Amino acid sequence: MNSIMNINDIAFPNLGIYLHNVPKGFTVFGFFIALYGVFIGIGVMAGIVLAARVARQSKITPDTVWDFAFLAVLVSIICARIYYVVFRWDLYKNDLLSIFNLRQGGLAIYGGVIGAFIMVFSYAWKKKISPAVLGDVCTPGLILGQIIGRWGNFTNREVFGEFTNNILAMRIPTDAVRAEDISASLADKMAAFDASANYIQVHPTFLYEGLWNLGVLIIMLLFWKRKKYEGQISLIYIGGYGLGRAWIEAIRTDTLFIPGTKIPVSLVFAVACVIFAIAMHIYLSGKAKRAEKAATETDPDGAGPDAGQ
Repeated sequence: MNSIMNINDIAFPNLGIYLHNVPKGFTVFGFFIALYGVFIGIGVMAGIVLAARVARQSKITPDTVWDFAFLAVLVSIICARIYYVVFRWDLYKNDLLSIFNLRQGGLAIYGGVIGAFIMVFSYAWKKKISPAVLGDVCTPGLILGQIIGRWGNFTNREVFGEFTNNILAMRIPTDAVRAEDISASLADKMAAFDASANYIQVHPTFLYEGLWNLGVLIIMLLFWKRKKYEGQISLIYIGGYGLGRAWIEAIRTDTLFIPGTKIPVSLVFAVACVIFAIAMHIYLSGKAKRAEKAATETDPDGAGPDAGQ
């Protein structure tokens, strides 16, 4: 087998895909622009556009979505960075200015999600609209942004898993990734697989998450007109993304741990989100059924209070 890869190569050997000269960014007028940021920017704009389109089927106007989105994006990016820095403090404690350098990655999705939901409730309170309605409108756009943004992890050579030789196995030159992202288990298995290799062969967890999220997005959009209560689309997102993130987090090598433990913080958060979504669905669907039953008993013919006048 070929044990040598060039620094900018990425391959999916079991699919017969060999990509050469995949850049991490490009230069404009002497300024380096990371593709990581480009994909995040495209994801943000695509997510806002989708949310604005979804808003036409709700009680919220597209203008409200655009007004909300830009502030929510800013807060989400800040929270995503804070989340990452807090749980990878060892990388930043000796170089505090590097906290502000986002071009090399370091945004934790769950931090961004927390920021987005904080803004949903605060904006809804300020504008006196239902946070459940606003959440249902915006979560399809949120997950679309995540799907696109994950390709920034691809160009950054990050967010990958342990060794695998499955059909989707991805090869990346060792010198192209951060040393701390190569776990001891991954290093040992690569040595057994090909001791002379200058690459790692791993689970492309960025791709797994993107495909999983695409499935969740399709379910959210198909279920939109069938939802039984406001907030149901948001719960599909919270539970659906949490379920996928739980198993994907378990095979990643760059996991963020709860300080002083070997417990993956995002895995704990993902499982909590699944439990929360199921519990809230049971409660809210039951509440909706009781309200529907009460309305039927009050007006069995559905004629309304003005019938016969």
